[in-house]
Amino acid sequence: MLAAMASEEDDVYVNLIDYCRPRLRERIVVERVLDYVLFIGTEQKELIRQKARTDGNLAATDLLISAVIKKPHESGWFRAFVDALENSGCEAAAEYIQVNPPRPEVEAENDYCVKLVELLSPRLLDMNTVDVCIHCSSEGLLTQDDSEIVTATTTNQGNRSGARELLRCIVRGQHGWFSKFLRVLRETGHQNLYFELTGSTNCDTKDEMTCLPLKDDCTGSEAPAAAGGGDSPECMEISVKEEPQDEADLYAGVSTESKQRESSLERPRPDLVAAARSPGQDIVLRDYQMEVARPALEGKNIIICLPTGSGKTRVAVYITKHHLDSRRAEGRSGKVVVLVNKVPLVEQHFSAEFCPFLKPSYKVERVSGDSQLKISFTEIVKNNDVIICTAQILENYLERSITGEDDGVNLSDLSLIVIDECHHTQKGGVYNHIMMRYLKQKHKNKRLKKEQKEPVPIPQILGLTASPGVGGATKMAKAEEHILRICANLDAVKIMTRSLGEYKKEPRKIIESIEDRKEDPFGNVIKNIMNAIHAHAELSPTSEPGSQNYEQWVVQKERIAATEENQKVRACTEHLRQYNEGLNLCNTIRMRDAFSFLNEYHQEQIKQKTTPDDEETIQITDTERFLFSLFKENKEELQRLAEHPEFENDSLTKLKSKILYEFSSREAARGIIFTKTRRSAIALSQWIQENPKFADIGVKASHVIGGGDQSVVKPMTAAEQREVLSKFHSGRVNLLIATTVAEEGLDIAACNFVIRYGLVTNEIAMIQARGRARAEDSSYSLVEVKNSGVAEKECVNEYRIDMMNKAIEKIRALDQADYDKRITDFQMEAILVEKMTVKKKKEKKMQDAKGEVKFTCRSCSKHVCTGDDIQMIENMHRVNVTPEFSKLFIRRENTNLQERLLDYETNYYIACKDCGQRWGSMMLYKGIDCPCLHVKYFVVTFNGKKMGKCTKWNELPIKFPAFDYTEHASRVVESSDEDDAE
Repeated sequence: MLAAMASEEDDVYVNLIDYCRPRLRERIVVERVLDYVLFIGTEQKELIRQKARTDGNLAATDLLISAVIKKPHESGWFRAFVDALENSGCEAAAEYIQVNPPRPEVEAENDYCVKLVELLSPRLLDMNTVDVCIHCSSEGLLTQDDSEIVTATTTNQGNRSGARELLRCIVRGQHGWFSKFLRVLRETGHQNLYFELTGSTNCDTKDEMTCLPLKDDCTGSEAPAAAGGGDSPECMEISVKEEPQDEADLYAGVSTESKQRESSLERPRPDLVAAARSPGQDIVLRDYQMEVARPALEGKNIIICLPTGSGKTRVAVYITKHHLDSRRAEGRSGKVVVLVNKVPLVEQHFSAEFCPFLKPSYKVERVSGDSQLKISFTEIVKNNDVIICTAQILENYLERSITGEDDGVNLSDLSLIVIDECHHTQKGGVYNHIMMRYLKQKHKNKRLKKEQKEPVPIPQILGLTASPGVGGATKMAKAEEHILRICANLDAVKIMTRSLGEYKKEPRKIIESIEDRKEDPFGNVIKNIMNAIHAHAELSPTSEPGSQNYEQWVVQKERIAATEENQKVRACTEHLRQYNEGLNLCNTIRMRDAFSFLNEYHQEQIKQKTTPDDEETIQITDTERFLFSLFKENKEELQRLAEHPEFENDSLTKLKSKILYEFSSREAARGIIFTKTRRSAIALSQWIQENPKFADIGVKASHVIGGGDQSVVKPMTAAEQREVLSKFHSGRVNLLIATTVAEEGLDIAACNFVIRYGLVTNEIAMIQARGRARAEDSSYSLVEVKNSGVAEKECVNEYRIDMMNKAIEKIRALDQADYDKRITDFQMEAILVEKMTVKKKKEKKMQDAKGEVKFTCRSCSKHVCTGDDIQMIENMHRVNVTPEFSKLFIRRENTNLQERLLDYETNYYIACKDCGQRWGSMMLYKGIDCPCLHVKYFVVTFNGKKMGKCTKWNELPIKFPAFDYTEHASRVVESSDEDDAE
């Protein structure tokens, strides 16, 4: 009886530890706990320590917990494990398996505090680590072991590395660690870091409670829209649990100042507010969101097509949670990967959407090119339920799995893939590569089923987009085909869309046309310089300088000149391109910015032609001397004219009026200006910052540009982009000047106005940009720029959007059988095209590196020759007539083969001199013995890898050169002459 009761008690403890496993993994330090666990054998301990060294603490903790709960159990094992946790400094872990574990609200508060520290860690790393470490030890936040590790790390690796170690240690602490840590920051003089964590400078320093940013109250109509996450047009519709207000509530000490700040523009950052939501909240979808989600909830592959700001990401979170809950209820594991196409979207989706709603029920992690976690992506996939990552990382690990070079990831490991901005699943993009693997496996599964074999599991697919576009179609049929191909690539059974009804927000659209300058002396000087260059190079342009057609003409002339090695024309066309860009700039931004651009270019060119010592010109041609002198002669005039505001372009005037109107007519204006180039974004930002009229009405401008390095303008790092967007969220910046990097996907706070300044691309970008104007009574404006043709392009895009919507409706109205057939046809076509593309690439690669194709004897594995040694007779017979090869074989008479043909005969076969393996036949071709190889007698490798099927020459994708009879006959004759002389 007592044994049965003990067994039941053990089972309760086992279930408790296993249930708390996710929390224990975060709070156990394996190396320390093992010193106190006496009921685990020495050999098992060594295995766990080895796991910690190779795979890290989390993996080792899993192994430790499995060893602890493994039966049979010694008497008192559970109490011994709790004591081991407490004695090793892991009291927080011990709390979770006690009789009274922390309440859910306390867990939620702790998760929020950990998230704050994690998000703000880049700033916290600047703390005085030694000082903070000493105070944390005295407060009980660090054990003696912790303190020694932090001190050693600081001494050996520097202050920031020590700070990282300190933060890792304190977040594992017992409830209340955050309040103590804030007190430590105050006491050590880190008021700036204290403010970063609390958002307040006015807390009573005697009060141990903390001043944290308030959670957004989503019941009020004035709740900030940005807090709703990446796609919500209004405040989130979620059921928020009431937090009890007792002495343990971290929010009890919120100051009046913090509460007042909630309704102002200087409110806490939305990414931190998002992190402050109670984990595991229920998501309540609106009617239109639930309708588009329904097929996915039934396990079907779909594309959700809803406008920017309508809550697509929230729907995806809902579907993800439903998917994981359903599989867990069925006793199956779920694994969800959320794919994005931009690095900043990884953190955005993690912090604002998936993490707040899925934790602590599920483990959520994010990985991007900026993250160190990418090197252990396989383990990340194994150990988490939801992984948010850039698509290229998943593609890399899918490829690794196939090549076998390293541990990779298989599609069968995943149960759901969410593809954000899924309209990019086409034209050979990374999304398309991933989905092509999926489609191949899907159609391979059909064959396996016919053969009554077990198919390989493939994940459910969920695509998200604001606009699939029409792919440049001018007719409805082509628009339908474009959208159907995207559906086929994503294997979607339906494309789901719905009118937003009362939730729809359409900004007012305004087109600002411009007038030509009455006088343009600055532009005239540039054109005169260009005409002088035309005359010098004897060039006759076919279009007006400053236009897109002129740009194309000059690029073509430059390409021809480079091919013909005409250095005079090449140098002139390079300078003409820069002057043409200068004309474009003075039509877009200030003349002084255009002059600065041209001046910098010429200074750089002259610098390249001088030595650093005596400034003497080197390797300078007469044409280059002419070009430099031409600019020098006109430089002062250009600089003088650039300072006359009355000659500025009308586009700037219209833009200035528009900005002044928006900020003077609204209490709290917030807007985005989209422009074409990085240079214009930076110049416009400087122009606004330097103009006192903008400052007088509260305009605080900054720019955000792309991170690639393909431009001569210095790119922005991901950290710099995040900082600017964070300031825009909080209101420290209220006017963002951006290139197309901000058009798509990025969670940008609801704007009152969006201006596209001389920039119109396609209908997809237009929908994305227009969707940024989410606030009430918002406007979408288009400001024309000379020679840009944006007004016409905008009209074309409006037509294409209308065509796209009609095409989607026609596709949705298709009979399901017709839809499925068209999708299958497109999929089969895509698979065949991809196979042909791969084959051609392989053939070209092999053709270009014939020397890496090696032939070895099938019997004894002796190296015989390479692809460089083989030639072809009459496009049929592959022969090797090299002297080296003739030493490797023996000739044997073939009594069964007596062929007499026009130009050659074969009476013998050749065989390996070492093992006798037959290699082919000996041909007598026009009096020359030519060893003819049969590929089936060899093992063929390329770059060290064996070619699986290669029994016929047509299975080897190489075109060998024709046999050079004259050259070889000459060598034979010379050889025979030498023999006669002897």
